[in-house]
Amino acid sequence: MAIRLPPALDTALDRTVVLGYGRTGFHLRHGAWPALPAHALRGRTALVTGANSGIGKAIAAGLADLGATVTLLVRNEARGASAAAEIAAAVPNARLLVERCDVADLDDIRRFAAEFAERTERLDVLVHNAGVLPATRRESPQGHEICVATHVLGPLLATELLAPVLARSGDARVIQVSSGGMYTQALHPDDFEYRTGDYRGATAYARSKRMQVALTPILSDRYAAAGISVHSMHPGWVDTPGVATSLPMFRALTRPLLRTPAEGADTVIWLSATDVPSGRFWHDRRARPEQYRRRTRESDADRERLWRYCAAAVGLPAR
Repeated sequence: MAIRLPPALDTALDRTVVLGYGRTGFHLRHGAWPALPAHALRGRTALVTGANSGIGKAIAAGLADLGATVTLLVRNEARGASAAAEIAAAVPNARLLVERCDVADLDDIRRFAAEFAERTERLDVLVHNAGVLPATRRESPQGHEICVATHVLGPLLATELLAPVLARSGDARVIQVSSGGMYTQALHPDDFEYRTGDYRGATAYARSKRMQVALTPILSDRYAAAGISVHSMHPGWVDTPGVATSLPMFRALTRPLLRTPAEGADTVIWLSATDVPSGRFWHDRRARPEQYRRRTRESDADRERLWRYCAAAVGLPAR
């Protein structure tokens, strides 16, 4: 018989970080979760960025298993086709498409969104999963720090351009895959793009993930009238090819604690198929605090500065 963790114990797991974010937390929690209805997403469509490996591929597989037609949006079409073939082999009758786009390149997003909107009747689920953790500071074709471009500006522009297609769903969900690492960072209103100080890829990654979460309530309000909900979540510590490449020491030390990609993908799949309040931050199927530390708390004015900066960067009016 499954036992639901008392809220106080569930919260305590998160505060330990190692237990809450690792596979222990997932295994202690998931036994009490109700199974999602089979074919819960039948007749619905989804688009997942960064879907050729790791969490993104697991998200695409999970959505396809629930009946959705899933577009894998990838930078490398050959790798995307390989991922789609692996998903098709594991998920009978999976309906999969592969599209190419570099989500760090705003011009490429504009090209893709225009083509996608022209041939797509509606979009029900948009998952911003594509991620990068650079060793040194790099910039996108438009001159933006690569983590900000990939995790913040690209998803913002893609959501805005695909909003008319999402609105035709009547109940669309936009989900941003963030990271628990964002708890370690504050917003930097005077240096959103990490142009000053000693650059560290892991810090740049966490700072951009903080930006994602800070923008979520603003985007939720922006798209509410169109019937589009916006969520952010973090998957915990997951053993992915990206972690192995970018954080080899972390992986070596924590590998027994790391979740599988499917475990990390669970909350995204659940959010895609479940009606929950918009504008919140989720982990393991529960809304979580956006901050734990006083020093990382941002003001409403800081969030507004972030929104205005990002809107200007992608060419949107501030309101």
